[in-house]
Amino acid sequence: MDAQERAAWVVLSQIKGIGPARFRKLLAHFGRALTALQAGEEAGRALGLRPELRQALAQAATKLEPTLRRMEEWQRRGIQVLTWEDDAYPRRLQELANRPPVLYVRGELRLEDDWAVAVVGTRKMTRYGRQVTEDMVDFLVQHRVTVVSGLARGIDGVAHRRALEAGGRTLAVLGSGVDVIYPPEHRGLVQTMLARGQGALISEYPPGTRPDAANFPPRNRIIAGLSLAVVVVEAGEKSGALITAAFAAEMGRDVYAVPGSIYVPTSQGTLWLIQQGAHLLRRPEDLAQGLELRLLPQRRAARAQLPTDPLERQLWELLRPEPLHVDEICARTGLSAAQVNARLAMMELKGLVQQVGPMVYQARAK
Repeated sequence: MDAQERAAWVVLSQIKGIGPARFRKLLAHFGRALTALQAGEEAGRALGLRPELRQALAQAATKLEPTLRRMEEWQRRGIQVLTWEDDAYPRRLQELANRPPVLYVRGELRLEDDWAVAVVGTRKMTRYGRQVTEDMVDFLVQHRVTVVSGLARGIDGVAHRRALEAGGRTLAVLGSGVDVIYPPEHRGLVQTMLARGQGALISEYPPGTRPDAANFPPRNRIIAGLSLAVVVVEAGEKSGALITAAFAAEMGRDVYAVPGSIYVPTSQGTLWLIQQGAHLLRRPEDLAQGLELRLLPQRRAARAQLPTDPLERQLWELLRPEPLHVDEICARTGLSAAQVNARLAMMELKGLVQQVGPMVYQARAK
């Protein structure tokens, strides 16, 4: 993707009212983001947008050159701009219909981050919550699972810090730009992460964006989307961690909740999650079976040897909406049964698909 096209993605993604669904429609209609941007108000009319959105599109083209200059500055500061069309865009986020069209990344994303678990919870943690968080993170790092959280005070901060101390990887998803660290007391933690190459900061908000209360609920869907599962350690009845858990459940990710005393406010959210059907997490080892951690070495090896190619992407997209029989897959793709079976077998080993019936497969969401 050339610089102008990437800048067009950035400009369009910052127009209020142009979310993932409308972004997809623009691409489907015009083929390229730059073409849609240059079409201006015509693009709005093509999508049947209301007048104020058409006007915003008409004015957006003037922002292309300034955005190109900002992107050069971001690059000098080590900030990447990733779009849906980039191979580096996190694979698990690619599974989501409401994934951000553009991500800003500071640090390094690696293939191994496909195997990640979110550890989240209250800012007002107890000593019990700290101990549980450290034990859970230690277990995950021992199994080479990346720890995802939101860099907030409390459980989030402990999860990131413990992952670094244990020699693991951690991803922090922000409700601000990746160059605006909030809370400020976590700047040292971020510096350690980046200096050691042990993770990355991720945001859908452009550099320079200040933290805002409205930004944090949407960022929680990214935390859930990056992860195999979400572990909620401690949470009050109105904790943001419950929003992350709700997103995870909608995405088909597993939700684990740590029980606590019925008399402690920070246990009320986790007890409610368990009541609603979340997995009861009694000890770190409970994660091993649910996440099939014993299979991760084979899946990592298979992924490293045989990276996903266009055919695998085609099959995965085909199987994402609903399970299909091999015969139906052959009919839709024009491939032979032998070709389909061979590729599905490899994709199953890599954890991309699962067999849900005799010769019936569906894409894995975790």
